Amino acid sequence: MTELEQYVSLYFGIGNDYVGKIADLFKPTSLAKNNYFTEVGKHCHKLSFIKSGYIRVFEYRDGKEITQWISSQGEFVTDLSSIIFKTPARWNIQAIEDCELYTISDTDYRNIHQIIPEWQILEKLFISKCFLSLEDRVFSFISLSAEERYQQLFNTKPDLFNHVPLQYLASMMGMSPETLSRIRKKMIS
Repeated sequence: MTELEQYVSLYFGIGNDYVGKIADLFKPTSLAKNNYFTEVGKHCHKLSFIKSGYIRVFEYRDGKEITQWISSQGEFVTDLSSIIFKTPARWNIQAIEDCELYTISDTDYRNIHQIIPEWQILEKLFISKCFLSLEDRVFSFISLSAEERYQQLFNTKPDLFNHVPLQYLASMMGMSPETLSRIRKKMIS
């Protein structure tokens, strides 16, 4: 079973009968450092599973880049609103480093129900997991201090701190780069 098949099986709870069929819809692709997966205002016509590399989800606001999330190995990336509702993308999605991906087109994604009759239930669970993750992030912003948000991210995704520019991480955690620098210095000493 490939890495993608294992993840699809684990994440969606799909039995072995269907895992290979779904994995076959995902094609190996790559995204070079600094290239865009999609940009604000354009339609996002794909969903990708990250085999390797880091991809930043961000937007420009008041002349500043605001990082919403950094996706990494073993995670999916897309502009969910665009692929589900066929609307213009709300986010810029850009490779931080060269990435290897498994990518499914929006057309193939929409036709998965023809392969797996219970896909609507599984997709609902997938989107629910995404929503729960978002709820956790929102709650951490309103309930945790900057130091606690740093520690939480460091505990759950320590690899980011070796591969992602610190200004992106600071933005993602809702703090200035200077605050992140002070927190890191304090944690090291």
